[in-house]
Amino acid sequence: MRLLVAALASELVAFPDDLDGFDRLVTGPGKLQATYALTRALDANAYDEVVVVGTAGAIDARLEASVYEIAAALQHDVTDIDGIVGQHVSLPARVELDADGVTIATGDHFVDDSEAVEVIRPLGAGLVDMETYAYIWVAQRFGVPIRVLKAVSDRAQDGAITDWRTAVAACSHQLRDRIRADYGV
Repeated sequence: MRLLVAALASELVAFPDDLDGFDRLVTGPGKLQATYALTRALDANAYDEVVVVGTAGAIDARLEASVYEIAAALQHDVTDIDGIVGQHVSLPARVELDADGVTIATGDHFVDDSEAVEVIRPLGAGLVDMETYAYIWVAQRFGVPIRVLKAVSDRAQDGAITDWRTAVAACSHQLRDRIRADYGV
């Protein structure tokens, strides 16, 4: 059995309530809610794989409106005791997956302005979201394989929240098509 995870129910609108071979978990937005919900789910049940689907803002102009496999995640909203952005005082700077793909920067706020993008881009990420680092970190603590698929919903610039609200359903359909293609369900 696999666990299908999304931060928001709106990211799963294109998915049937019952998907063969998958349980479903909606965690809520942000790193704390993601950590709490996924920890409870993995503590309660044994899963062969966690499969995360969701939306992300593209901060790399080369990334088109498509679905991307995530290869690594970092936190863009932390600093260590020396003031280095992206470095946490006790967590790894990056969490890596055994996949070819894009690096995503996770933070607890919706990135929607060009100034924030200019701070995040040098960290080496192509996408931004609010949960992926937490999902990967938790799954790795439990020793459960995890796969993260993100659909580009916006450009993380001014007006991005309006773009996200408009795009989330279309992104859900893209993600549903990818799950159907990759898992046959």
